[in-house]
Amino acid sequence: MEMQQKLRPVMFVGTSSDVGKSVITAGFCRIFKQDGYAPAPFKAQNMSLNSYATPEGLEIGRAQAVQAEAAGIPCHTDMNPVLLKPTSDKTSQVILNGKSIGNQTAKEYFMSGDRSALFEEVKLAYSRLALRYHPIVMEGAGSISELNLKARDITNMRMAIAAGAATYLITDIDRGGIFASLYGTMQLLEPAERACIKGIIINKFRGDAALFQEGKKIIEELCKVPVIGILPYFRDIFIEEEDSVALEQKKREPVKDKVNIAVVLLGRMSNFTDFDRLDKDERLNLYYTHTISGISGADIIILPGSKNTIEDLIGLRNNGMAAAIISAHKSGKTVIGICGGYQMMGETISDPLHVESLHGEITGLGILPVQTVLLAEKTTRQCSFSFRDRAEQCKGYEIHMGETTISAGTEQKNQLSMRHQTAVLSDGQPDGYYLSDKCWGSYLHGILDNAVVINDLVAPYTDVKVESRDYQSFRDEQYDKLAALLRANLDIEQVYQHLKY
Repeated sequence: MEMQQKLRPVMFVGTSSDVGKSVITAGFCRIFKQDGYAPAPFKAQNMSLNSYATPEGLEIGRAQAVQAEAAGIPCHTDMNPVLLKPTSDKTSQVILNGKSIGNQTAKEYFMSGDRSALFEEVKLAYSRLALRYHPIVMEGAGSISELNLKARDITNMRMAIAAGAATYLITDIDRGGIFASLYGTMQLLEPAERACIKGIIINKFRGDAALFQEGKKIIEELCKVPVIGILPYFRDIFIEEEDSVALEQKKREPVKDKVNIAVVLLGRMSNFTDFDRLDKDERLNLYYTHTISGISGADIIILPGSKNTIEDLIGLRNNGMAAAIISAHKSGKTVIGICGGYQMMGETISDPLHVESLHGEITGLGILPVQTVLLAEKTTRQCSFSFRDRAEQCKGYEIHMGETTISAGTEQKNQLSMRHQTAVLSDGQPDGYYLSDKCWGSYLHGILDNAVVINDLVAPYTDVKVESRDYQSFRDEQYDKLAALLRANLDIEQVYQHLKY
């Protein structure tokens, strides 16, 4: 293989959403890196509440940050020029090239013209990326055969044609119905789109793939393109996933003989990847709940981030969860909040500019003596910090639109910041509010990726401590395992043949 030969881009699209495109894209980023190339991920438009801060302090979808990590490079906004973050069932915040350009309804965004101006921005981002890396490993969004949206599509086949990408169609056999979905998808493509499709990947197969050889042959005859492999359903490789389906598959109940940690399910919950490391800790049982019984069964309750903090807090009041969380705190259970969850734990949340909600101000849970004002300007940055008075250096990131201050009359602010700061950033700025070892809040996403923080969190419930481990090394091992799985089950050489100019 000629390592220095430039390769054309490759794109992974789906018969529907949540077929595993993000993970497979990450796997190919690692394969190309292993083979001596300089790959980079690209997704023209992503819709997700899981986002990440680039080194420049800009915002992209978390999946593209994960894929960049698999490629061994820093993430950049050119990898995800358009990010939509739903704030309600009908409205999303639009992030363009890493910065918010305001909120739009679905009708305003999806139904206005052919979005040619936005597509030009997307192509510019792609071109900049392609000057620095190759091959570009592209990911589509949803289904490529949504005929009512195709004229305004900037993510799937329109982008594949613009980039000249060798495109692979992924389907999820675990859902069933793949013969109809694959054949129907191919038939609904225009000739120029169909010409881009170089192969099919069948994902999430349970059992012996050799038993599906007849099915594979039928698909190839129907679709007129080869099936380049059948990937098994796996549970022993841990790659962050941002799709809501991944959240739906999380545990929902407490168990005996472990420290039970309940993450409160919010309607606009964001960055649930904050809790992935807890999920891998053998001392702990991490589960997600929207029930009062789920709260009562927990030792530790975590209020996560939210893209609409006020509306989600109203939802917690309406379903009785807010009262249950306050009661759990009063009874001595641990309650902590991350980002929007931290804001909820305070005394008030104000939204004078209506950046998230029509409510001007709402009373918080009153657990922490802080007040929050939501602002138009968003804070997005990667952070190094120390947790409490610990010597260890930790890593995290901030993505929020609020400013939280200590309530007037609580105590002198300078004294309070010394005694009650959750963390100290590398620039000396305090973060969060630390009421006790069982109650604190922080703006830092990723704070629970650090062993020193996790050990402090669970110390009231277990004497067992986990030694600090290089979590990055663990993540790298997972990318290598994923790459090995793809190599073992896909015709990688055939992919390379299609990428050569």
